[in-house]
Amino acid sequence: MFEAILEQPEYYILNVERDLLQSYADEIGRLIEPGSILIEPGSGSCEKVQLLLESLLPSAYVPMDISREFLKQSACDLGQQFPWLTIYAACLDFTQQMILPQGIPQGRRVVFIPGSSLGNFDPLEVQHFLTGIHRLTGKGGGLLIGLDRKKEPSVLNAAYNDAAGITAEFNRNLLTRINNELDGHFDLDRFEHRAFYNDQRGRIEMHLVSREEQQVSISGQDFRFIKGETIHTENSYKYSPDEFMTLANAGGFKLLKLWSDDNHLFSIYFLVAV
Repeated sequence: MFEAILEQPEYYILNVERDLLQSYADEIGRLIEPGSILIEPGSGSCEKVQLLLESLLPSAYVPMDISREFLKQSACDLGQQFPWLTIYAACLDFTQQMILPQGIPQGRRVVFIPGSSLGNFDPLEVQHFLTGIHRLTGKGGGLLIGLDRKKEPSVLNAAYNDAAGITAEFNRNLLTRINNELDGHFDLDRFEHRAFYNDQRGRIEMHLVSREEQQVSISGQDFRFIKGETIHTENSYKYSPDEFMTLANAGGFKLLKLWSDDNHLFSIYFLVAV
């Protein structure tokens, strides 16, 4: 479902970031230098890294994802497409740990985080996460990261309320997971998707709104909802370059290069650990 969200016309992030990576792949490759170890937490389908591999020529690629079968298939597909590339797939929750597989060759470590996935963390969590990346790469290591920027709320609200309802389905899937894995008894038709930009906090908030007064049992425990009460399911923070660099500097990184599209919708940063 998440991969489907990325393809929705309202969700501009995928196309804008893809265009930036394609346009500046050679420049990115010169900054990172061939022979580096490229590490991608939350690698998913490994689609975006494919735009860079021929320019970066890493000595190894380490995709990290929590979904084992998806990770295995994506890594195998990537290996067939780039037979010269050495791949060390790591199945883990990168928000909890980032442990590299054994046998990783020596070389400059560069972490690649596209898609503005860092926006799902609170700012303090971002700083903590960046500090962890700094430990992983060591001084002189790199961080290539894409982040969504602050912009007109109407653009942001449309991106998280696509006409096809894919994001709404993705949001309600949390209730399906609770039903399947925690002996929950949610009626999905009694909750509706709501996403909006919170200007004061600089973030998109996603909620599931109770359509009526109801009681839901989860693992034998009852939870009461009044009509209009929400379950706050997700945040997606948006950052100006100055705001992000304040966090990055605190995490031990300095900016080497910043690329943005002409409409200032999205930015890609290359940072160096100091």
